[in-house]
Amino acid sequence: MDNSKIKNIPFSPPDITDDEMEEVIEAMKSGWITTGPRTKEFERRIAEYTGANRAVCLNSATSAMELTLRILGIGPGDEVITSAYTYTASASVINHVGAKIVLVDTSADSFEMDYEKLADAITENTKAIIPVDIAGKMCDYDKINEAVESKRKLFKADNELQDLFNRVIVMSDAAHAFGAERKGLKCGQAADFTTFSFHAVKNLTTAEGGAVVWRGDLGLDDEEMYKQFMLYSLHGQTKDALAKTKKGSWEYDIVYPAYKCNMTDILSGFGLIQLRRYESLLKRRKEIIKMYDSMLHPLGVKSLIHFGEDFTSAGHLYLAKIPGISENERNQIIIKMAEDGIATNVHFKPLPILTAYKNLGFDIKDYPNSFDMYKNEITLPLHTLLSDEDVEYVIDSLKNAIK
Repeated sequence: MDNSKIKNIPFSPPDITDDEMEEVIEAMKSGWITTGPRTKEFERRIAEYTGANRAVCLNSATSAMELTLRILGIGPGDEVITSAYTYTASASVINHVGAKIVLVDTSADSFEMDYEKLADAITENTKAIIPVDIAGKMCDYDKINEAVESKRKLFKADNELQDLFNRVIVMSDAAHAFGAERKGLKCGQAADFTTFSFHAVKNLTTAEGGAVVWRGDLGLDDEEMYKQFMLYSLHGQTKDALAKTKKGSWEYDIVYPAYKCNMTDILSGFGLIQLRRYESLLKRRKEIIKMYDSMLHPLGVKSLIHFGEDFTSAGHLYLAKIPGISENERNQIIIKMAEDGIATNVHFKPLPILTAYKNLGFDIKDYPNSFDMYKNEITLPLHTLLSDEDVEYVIDSLKNAIK
């Protein structure tokens, strides 16, 4: 390609307007920059958007997942199942709480867990499943629930909260899927607990951040659940900084030696504006995905299907697969596109390939479908700062790279 015509196409820059900047400045001018009124309002808006009764904002989806496991009382001696095809956070939180990580391979030619293998993986020690809504597309929660129900008799509750469920608990890693829908349910309404990421590269960003919601039909005490998340995210302290500002209300207790992973008002201010703009951001992502599909599918390039009769993805990642190429050939395509100024990525290296998981005893040979999905996958730029011309440029570059 002529160097004078080379564009600079970043992979996933944040879409930030003056409105976000002004809201962050207002938060700073307010004199209240840690967890406070903006965070509480952001939680209220997230709950409203997802159809939940309550939402909890934290500093990451990883924290949201780990705190959920801890509040459920999951730990040593327990097993938690997740996909072999995911980012480390889906599994590392299991290790953090002392439980055993159980990985399930994907189905053939799919980015989703093999649901039959999922059912087979449930034992009397299984306490939770962490499905991964990869690229923004919700998993098939009907099949997950069928797997859970088929093994209900094996479940052994260790505390009152687990006894309330009386079955394996489903906690979705929906880091990619804020705003997705499937079979009439919003992401946040299908799994028992759903965790979201607002990291810098996500559709809705607060720079760093995350949230957790739970279904409203489980018989949970919403206020008690919210209180537990607040305790676990603020050192186990019974009053946050905002509560302590009330006259004479300094005294507090520490009920757990817990963690520090709250979201601040600066980040929440950022998020409130992003959420206000979110439907337009999702619309633009859908337009870009349709452009990619219409021009790449005729070439034989496969991709994760984001939209169908009964599902709508959040359109977070465009996962393209080039049939018939090796891992090395895929890497060469990535280099060629980089020479054209295009940043691409790979989502994901299956966990058993990574050193940490090899050291835990996992072997990629046991997860052949995950490896097959990985070896020829390229994630193309998908973000709302792309023009139609940029998308066409990416497509032309990929065409030339795979010739």
